[in-house]
Amino acid sequence: MNRVPVISKEGKPLMPTKPSRARRWVSEGKAVGRWSDLGVYYVQLTTPPSAKEVQPIAVGVDPGKSYSGVGVQSAKCTLLQLHLILPFGRVKKRMETRAMLRRGRRGRRINRNVPFKLRNHRQCRFDNRKQCKLPPSIKASRQLELRVVTELAAIFPVTAIGYERVKADVDFSKRKRAKSGKGFSPVMVGQNWAISQMKKIALRQAQGITPVYVRHGWQKDGNGTSQLRTQLGLEKDRANKSIAKPESHAGDGVALACGYFIKYVPFTGFNSHGYTHFGSVNVTASPFKIITRPGAVKRGKEYGFFRRQLHFEVPNKSGVRKPKGIHGTVEGFRAADLVKATKSGISDVGYVGGYSPKAKVFAVYDWQWKRIGLFSPKKMELIRRSNGLCVA
Repeated sequence: MNRVPVISKEGKPLMPTKPSRARRWVSEGKAVGRWSDLGVYYVQLTTPPSAKEVQPIAVGVDPGKSYSGVGVQSAKCTLLQLHLILPFGRVKKRMETRAMLRRGRRGRRINRNVPFKLRNHRQCRFDNRKQCKLPPSIKASRQLELRVVTELAAIFPVTAIGYERVKADVDFSKRKRAKSGKGFSPVMVGQNWAISQMKKIALRQAQGITPVYVRHGWQKDGNGTSQLRTQLGLEKDRANKSIAKPESHAGDGVALACGYFIKYVPFTGFNSHGYTHFGSVNVTASPFKIITRPGAVKRGKEYGFFRRQLHFEVPNKSGVRKPKGIHGTVEGFRAADLVKATKSGISDVGYVGGYSPKAKVFAVYDWQWKRIGLFSPKKMELIRRSNGLCVA
């Protein structure tokens, strides 16, 4: 039961409609078809809508370390499922590389032929080790989730956001899980930051700020993610969570979104009492998409997309630094642009990842950042500029 998102002429999200009705609106000139940054097709009305009333739509976010699941749910059907491949590993490796290169630069700067007191050491910095900062790898993952929720709120009338929070105790002196019960870890700090940011996502309606409700996977009161998933009959593949499919993480996002429509409440009957799930929601088949950032790390080496990096890190013996990646606009294309490339009569759609000045060819990659091939710019057609996301 697919549904096409609809927004008004002013950009206000309205209730999704059937694909047949959306096609009829476009053919009659009542709407214009568009694509969001998440690769979701929607229509924008060119005439005033017949009704502006909307029904509740919830977004569920199941955050993880390397993967996250997102589900968009209404009371009648499931609208969308997303599998997010988080940039945790890439950012962590880049931070380690940055520290290594910084140490190398400082070592090359110091002249060890002069006395120690006359060497060009850097001065002592102020105490900056007591700041409330998030680790860059965790913050990048939470920012990708926030970006996705923001894009969803732009085309769906989001009423609430469900977010799963984890609890972890870490003993930083021994680098292992502690039994203190304080429940503190950088992961929890990152999730609290993400929740505070999602509360700032304002609805384009009169309701004001989007409420965010929190669930725990380990809850045993019937409102936990696991029990909601069991109640809804959703499957969970625990064997290999890295496989991009709805049963990996997107199903948990749908369960969290359904938590807005059903509650685990007490009841008292004629001769019985207890707890039961109260409410009505219909989980259906829906479009499934994979969202990731350009670039990849394979076998410990980084490939493809480089940001603000004009050359390799260490120069060769002659002191010349070899160019790396793409800087600016080359032959009308930029890094991570979505293009249609043709060779020998066969067309492929991929992302621009590199350019060879000598051969004057571009390297085009798929969403997993596996190279499709080398193409001449004359055989490439721009579909859209880079928006920082790869969609499959």
